[in-house]
Amino acid sequence: MQQLINFLFRNKHVLLFLLLLIISIGFTVQNRSFHKSKFINSANFISGGIYQQATDVESYFSLKAENKKLLEENSRLRKLLVNTEIQEQNRKIVNRNNYKVYSAQVINNNYAKRNNFLTINKGTKDGIKEDLGVISSKGIVGIIRNTSNNYATVLSVLNSADSRINAQIKNSNHFATLVWDGVDPNILQLINLPKLANIKKGDTVETNAYSNIFPEGIPIGKIRDYNLSENNNYYEVDIELFNDMTNIKHVYIIENKNRDEIIALENKANE
Repeated sequence: MQQLINFLFRNKHVLLFLLLLIISIGFTVQNRSFHKSKFINSANFISGGIYQQATDVESYFSLKAENKKLLEENSRLRKLLVNTEIQEQNRKIVNRNNYKVYSAQVINNNYAKRNNFLTINKGTKDGIKEDLGVISSKGIVGIIRNTSNNYATVLSVLNSADSRINAQIKNSNHFATLVWDGVDPNILQLINLPKLANIKKGDTVETNAYSNIFPEGIPIGKIRDYNLSENNNYYEVDIELFNDMTNIKHVYIIENKNRDEIIALENKANE
């Protein structure tokens, strides 16, 4: 305490000067708008600089989190781009083969039973009718079974009783029938594929030209495993679907404009 008193006593003239200076500056700023504005601007400049420096420091330490957000956003956009490219590829296929395409949304999806169906929000008033093919951006989904004015049910490829779809190994003329054994919703089976077919794991399976419902080249899945049947004439093949049938939201309905003419001609040939 004595040292503080001695300090104040020794510097009393300087301290008195500083006090009077502060008071005079205060009166000047208070009573002169020009000086007041300059003072406020200077204070804002100083505080703004401090805030900017603090923001820069905070931004530096948050770069990792921001980069992570950007990577997630880029990944999401890339997935959207890939899906768009696949959808455009499917449109080119159906247009080339004189098919018409409708879009719809799935409002109900069963996949836990042995015989499953989906329901979509388009019906006869939208041009939807029975026996039209249904696909998503990644591959086949099923076939229209029943319709009403505003809705339709889809026979899912995950229907072990009724689903039978013509399929082939990509870049091959060997065809077979796509069915489901009712076990795994991600794995379907190819039956009656001739043993002369040159196949290997990872080969792509797609729809073939013999179907009057689906155009040729719609992706189905890839070969996961295979073996010869008991009579050694045909392969029994497990196919891993490209589609996640447990997560179908948007679909495309495909109409073959020439289907009725083809069926009528074939029925006449069979009479």
